[in-house]
Amino acid sequence: MTKREAVVIETYTGIVMLTGDDRKYAYEYAEKLLGFPIMTHEFLVYADKLKELSKPDFIEICKNLEE
Repeated sequence: MTKREAVVIETYTGIVMLTGDDRKYAYEYAEKLLGFPIMTHEFLVYADKLKELSKPDFIEICKNLEE
């Protein structure tokens, strides 16, 4: 799984997939989806919107699953 895939899954499910310095990817992805910067305490505020916006990327990842 790539870090981008982990971020998409995290954004859609709410389950933290990346830690440490890799958290920056979650912020970058959220900002890309929302169109503005987001702070740590705002992830809960925008959780439903982020889930909605990340759904197409999540579905694309699911379509590419391999056995």
